[in-house]
Formats: sequence, structure tokens, C-alpha cells
Amino acid sequence: MKSPRRGRRLFGVALTVGAIAVVAVQFFAATGEALVQTRAAACRALKPDPIPPSLKDVEAPDFELPDSLGGKISLRSQRGHPVLLNFWATWCQPCTEEMPSLETLAAGLEGSDIRTLAVSVDESWKEVKNFFVRGTRLGVLLDTSKEVPKRYTTEKYPETFFIDAHGRVRHYFINKRDWSKPEVIACLESLR
Repeated sequence: MKSPRRGRRLFGVALTVGAIAVVAVQFFAATGEALVQTRAAACRALKPDPIPPSLKDVEAPDFELPDSLGGKISLRSQRGHPVLLNFWATWCQPCTEEMPSLETLAAGLEGSDIRTLAVSVDESWKEVKNFFVRGTRLGVLLDTSKEVPKRYTTEKYPETFFIDAHGRVRHYFINKRDWSKPEVIACLESLR
């Protein structure tokens, strides 16, 4: 026969465990919400430009371009990962001024699931490889036709798009930026 004391003790333990579980769920929900709010604030702090109407609420235009190793990279193959997509050229002074901060960002993202793609519109790989004479951590692609930037409504360089893991443009930036700010990584992390 069970003693009434033991039953009350078990009830007390179960009640305590239940209360702890409720508090833990509320704590983690609040922490998760705070993280979402912090990342959203980080995106706002970057002061993105308005997304071009043709790119709003639609899948970002897919492309397949050559990389420096002779392979091909498509935007679709990056699905499931947030992507920073930058259009630039070696002859564009704001682009070359911006590139060190993109390199710093790429170094900070090493080992993460966030992708950085820098699409050059130079005439050949020669200029691009000379620019990155020491190598790069960026995913550098070449579009000599300049067709891909046109699909993104890019008219001036540099222009940068933050694309979420589902393939939609979430943020857009005209002209050079300092991509080494911590808010950049926080914003990109919100795009998972």
C-alpha cells in the first residue's frame, strides 16, 4: 500500500517539474523572440534601400555563372542558405573600396551556412584574378554579358542583395557599404 505522504511528495515533485518546464518554455520563447527582434534591428541599422518592385515578394532571378576554378555556380544551388549577392567590377572605384570589408565579412562567415557571392562584370577573368592576386574567401563569379545584373535591375555598381534561404530578396543596398559591421552578420542570420 502506498503511503499518503509518498503520494503527496510525488505530486509535489511533479508539480515542481511542471512549473520548471513552463518557465523554461517561456524563457526560451522570450529569448528566441528577443533574438528575432535584435536581428531585425540589425537589418534596419544597415539602412537598406527600397527593394526594386520587380524583385519584391518573388523568387530572386536564378542564374548560373562560372567561378574562378572553371566550375559553375547557380543561385538555385544556394537554396537553404542566406546569400549576400554583390555586383561589382575591378574598374569601379566604389566597388574596389568596398571589397576589403566584403573580404572581412567572408572571413567572419567562414564555417557558417551563409554564402557570399561577388559577381564581377569585368571583360575577363584576367582583371578579376589580378585584383584578387592573394586569393579570396568570396565566391567570385564572372558575368561578361552583364545579363544577370540587368535581371536584378542593377544600373550602377556596386549593388548588393540579401537573399533569404527560400530564395527571396529581403534587403537591397545601392553603392558601397562597410560590410565588416557586426550588424551585417546578425541581419544575414535572420534570413535562415
